[in-house]
Amino acid sequence: MLHQYAPAAGNCQQEPLVETELAGVTDHNPNHDPKHPKPAPNPLDALADMVADDLKAVNEIIVQRMHSSVEMIPQLASYIVSAGGKRLRPLLTLAAARLCGYSGENHRRLAAAVEFIHTATLLHDDVVDESALRRGLASANAVFGNQASVLVGDFLFSRAFLLMVDTGSLEVLRILSNASAIIAEGEVLQLQTTNDTSTTEQDYLDVIRGKTAALFAAACRVSAVVADRPPAEAAALDEYGLNLGIAFQLVDDVLDYSALQARLGKTVGDDFREGKITLPVVLAYQRGNEEERTFWRRTLEQSDQSEGDIDHGIALMTRHNTLRDTIDRARHYGAIARDALGIFPDSPEKLALQEIIDFVIEREF
Repeated sequence: MLHQYAPAAGNCQQEPLVETELAGVTDHNPNHDPKHPKPAPNPLDALADMVADDLKAVNEIIVQRMHSSVEMIPQLASYIVSAGGKRLRPLLTLAAARLCGYSGENHRRLAAAVEFIHTATLLHDDVVDESALRRGLASANAVFGNQASVLVGDFLFSRAFLLMVDTGSLEVLRILSNASAIIAEGEVLQLQTTNDTSTTEQDYLDVIRGKTAALFAAACRVSAVVADRPPAEAAALDEYGLNLGIAFQLVDDVLDYSALQARLGKTVGDDFREGKITLPVVLAYQRGNEEERTFWRRTLEQSDQSEGDIDHGIALMTRHNTLRDTIDRARHYGAIARDALGIFPDSPEKLALQEIIDFVIEREF
């Protein structure tokens, strides 16, 4: 179930969004000076350590299943798979399986399938968006071309379905097949809202529930299915993943306008340049005066952008609190995700999944 966030008034002034507001882990002294103690690993690294053996097996499956006698397929696939992604979705599958007490190996196949689905969507998205960069590096379509990227994305989708079949579970196949269809629907919805400043917050939520949150939900739910847990536990993991995914995308859409992006070697304002209507823009347009709305229509609907427009857009978001309000909404959905785990007894896995919520909201990449 998707919970609508009740918007705040948002008409007061705010200071510009600063890097420390989204900082995840502070720098530390390598000499372990007592005055500068080494921080604990961030929750993502801690989760990866917890499921290290499983994750190693997943990576081996990914390498094996990327193989093809057609030379360009493993070249392109390995290029994007090794491009520095967080592996968050397969980590959720592995951790959720442990939370459910599963002791087999099918969760590893499913984690690899989830990563293949995610990677395939990235390949297709970069072609649709005409993106030249992915995670600060040249995108696969910039290196190998659009046609190869689309076709290798199709190959990875096919590999994902083979891995699902290998589990022998029709319910797993149904869940991930349905998620794949919902992802495609979300991407088409995003095409429909692009360059449309009349987009509402609910329209935006429908987009991100489809294009992002559906795979988070499925990645968690399938673990309960292979572990043969009760439907209530599968539903709880679905609710956790769905709301975590919504929070993840909300933060992503704030980071696109953050100075942190430039520090990490990424470009600031890709969504603005592409005319994507994300929540910070939706709120800025709704709260702005007619002069400000004219600016948004010119730059996003008409794609008439000049030097300095993106800085002006960020200034308007700052004026109307839309970046911070978007983060507040992420916290709201994070709280729903946390509540969904209440059905499970306390365990290291439950704690790790709870801490991932904080990581998703506070991350800087």
